[in-house]
Amino acid sequence: QVQLREFGGGSVRAGDSLRLSCVASEQFFSINTMGWFRQAPGKQRDFVAVISRSGTATNYADSAKGRFTISRDNAKNTVYLQMNGLKPEDTAVYYCAASRDIVLHTTEGTYNYWGQGTQVTVSS
Repeated sequence: QVQLREFGGGSVRAGDSLRLSCVASEQFFSINTMGWFRQAPGKQRDFVAVISRSGTATNYADSAKGRFTISRDNAKNTVYLQMNGLKPEDTAVYYCAASRDIVLHTTEGTYNYWGQGTQVTVSS
């Protein structure tokens, strides 16, 4: 199975930026569609962003558009989430996920592998 590990979470102030990284212990990382999801306390896990195998196609949740950017470096088996203009409502545990499906799904059911999550806390 694919192992995913997220890095880069932390506590920041509103308006600050963070860059999350997700490293996959997978030789053929490029075969995976990669997504980012987040879960706030007491809430369901929600879609944030997704990127295609080649990195040429992306999709974002409305809450992330204009502020977050997903990217990947297949040579490093890594996917990133650049988060700018952070707001308190962005506070959540952020998870990266991998799918063997080439479709850019926005629902978690199609993702086969998940990281342990990294905490992002945004204070006002």
